[in-house]
Amino acid sequence: MLSPPGIPISKRLFDLILTIPGLVLISPLLLISALLVRIYHGRPILFSQTRPGYHGELFKLYKFRTMTDARDTAGNLLPDDQRMTRLGRFLRASSLDELPELFLIIGGKMSLVGPRPLLVQYLARYSPEQARRHYVLPGITGWAQIHGRNALTWADKFNLDLWYVDHWSLWLDIQILALTFWKVIQREGISQPGHATAEEFMGNETVDRRSTVDGL
Repeated sequence: MLSPPGIPISKRLFDLILTIPGLVLISPLLLISALLVRIYHGRPILFSQTRPGYHGELFKLYKFRTMTDARDTAGNLLPDDQRMTRLGRFLRASSLDELPELFLIIGGKMSLVGPRPLLVQYLARYSPEQARRHYVLPGITGWAQIHGRNALTWADKFNLDLWYVDHWSLWLDIQILALTFWKVIQREGISQPGHATAEEFMGNETVDRRSTVDGL
C-alpha cells in the first residue's frame, strides 16, 4: 500500500519524490558519517529505539549514534551530556544524525514533515488533545522544529504539533522544509539549557491554542 489509510496520497508521493533521489545524492555523506561514527563511537553505528508513530503504532527509529556507552564504576550509563562526543554534537547540530530516518520515510513509517516521534512512555502521559499529534505521520522536521526545536517548552511543542495537524497542506510542508535548512545553518534550539537535548516530558502540560505561533 502506497499510503497508510488516512494519510493523503499527495503527501506520501511528495515524500517519495524528494526522498528517493535525495538518498542517491547524499549517499557519499551517509557513508562518511557512518565511517566517522564507527571510528569515534565504535559499534553499533546506528542508535535504534522503539517510538510511537501514526495512530501510536510502534516502529523502530534509527539515527547515527551521537554518544558513547561510557559507564560509571557501578556499570550505569553516564548522563547524556557526559557521553556526548564532539562528533556527536556536530552531528546533532547539523542534523546529520537524522539521515538514516530517510529510509523510514520510504518504508512509510515517517514523513519528511510532521511531529517528531517521541518516547513510548510518553503515550500514557498525553492528554486526549495532546495525543492528536499522532493523527499524522511523524516527521524528520516539523512546525515545532522551525519554531524553536528543543529550546521550546513541552506545552509550546504540543501547541505547534497540533496546529500542524489541523492546518496541514503540501504548501505548508514545502515552507517548513525550506525553513528547516535555514534553522540547521543557524544551529538554533539544539538543546535546552542543562540538557543534552531536552528534559523529560512528565505529563500535565496543558494545550493553550492562544499561544500557538501563527501560520506562515
